[in-house]
Amino acid sequence: MRVVIVTESFPPDVNGVAHCALQTARHLVDRGHAPLVVAPATAAGHGPDALAPCPVVRVPSLPLPGYPQVRVALPSRRVATAITEHHADIVHLASPFILGVRGMAAAARLGVPAVAVYQTDLAGYARTYVGAGEATAWRRIRSVHAAADRTLAPSSAALHDLEAHGVPRVRLWPRGVDTVRFRPEHRDEALRRELAPNGELIVGYVGRLAPEKQVELLAGACGLEGVRVVIVGDGPSETSLREALPGAVFLGRRTGDELARIFASLDVFAHTGPFETFCQTVQEAMASGVPVVAPAAGGPLDLVAHGRTGLLVPPRDEAAVRDAVGALAADPALRAAYGAAGRATVEGRTWAAVGDQLIDHYTDVLSARTVVAA
Repeated sequence: MRVVIVTESFPPDVNGVAHCALQTARHLVDRGHAPLVVAPATAAGHGPDALAPCPVVRVPSLPLPGYPQVRVALPSRRVATAITEHHADIVHLASPFILGVRGMAAAARLGVPAVAVYQTDLAGYARTYVGAGEATAWRRIRSVHAAADRTLAPSSAALHDLEAHGVPRVRLWPRGVDTVRFRPEHRDEALRRELAPNGELIVGYVGRLAPEKQVELLAGACGLEGVRVVIVGDGPSETSLREALPGAVFLGRRTGDELARIFASLDVFAHTGPFETFCQTVQEAMASGVPVVAPAAGGPLDLVAHGRTGLLVPPRDEAAVRDAVGALAADPALRAAYGAAGRATVEGRTWAAVGDQLIDHYTDVLSARTVVAA
């Protein structure tokens, strides 16, 4: 199968869209298929995509004003050219918004079926950044995804939102997790002594430092006696968060085996953002054997079994986050039980397993097109 993956982000970018696109390309290659990635060009100075598992076509882009880590693709004929020259059987649109919209239009013009993967809560972002515009965001989401042969939602909550806003042909497709890289055995006592020299309980957040993540909700946890909050990630909110979270340790962006070591060395993982369509870092914490505190909204509802693998709290509730962290801090046996249950829960959710599910979706779409054509 010849697949063109049109993605709004791709490594070296570090985010959920980029990571999922990379894992998808890797799995397609492993299964004998022929993927090609189309993605925005990175910042000046980035070399060729030597570590990519397949060819990558880069489209000219500009940094998003105020958030230079995000790059926006400029109009280009490269998308249609890539689909044509690759002789694509199917086009995979990863979180289509700008580049993906052009990919959708090109696929439709060329008669190539398209699968759109919903990954970003644009309506939630509109509410966070401009205080309005949710209806406009949903109109754009609906118009883009309605043109696809199938839309894949990463969680039950996302699927319900899409269907409630009139998006047709929606199916569930979750995300995988690297259960070899992320595992409890990577717990590092030397790192723990470095992060918490007085033996404090370590509560970690991993992700972008941006307004929609609401990391400031960890302020209450910072005030708990014997607790050290550790923040991994970067973004436009870093300066304000350093002021809002006194005593927290900021490690910046970490990736790969180093990130896995940090995850496994936590006592509690706390996620605060209420707009997650999935929340990959929750899965990585669970794979690392770490109990989770997360908002009872969006993707975490599918991932965290309240009272078994972690605690779900009301969204945007700093006191609830603090109390949940405090409850886990006071009960080592409960932390151990939740961590072990979390690891057991995700052991079957490998990228290979969900990658095969994706190929099944491709096959269904191609079969449906064949039936219509006949």
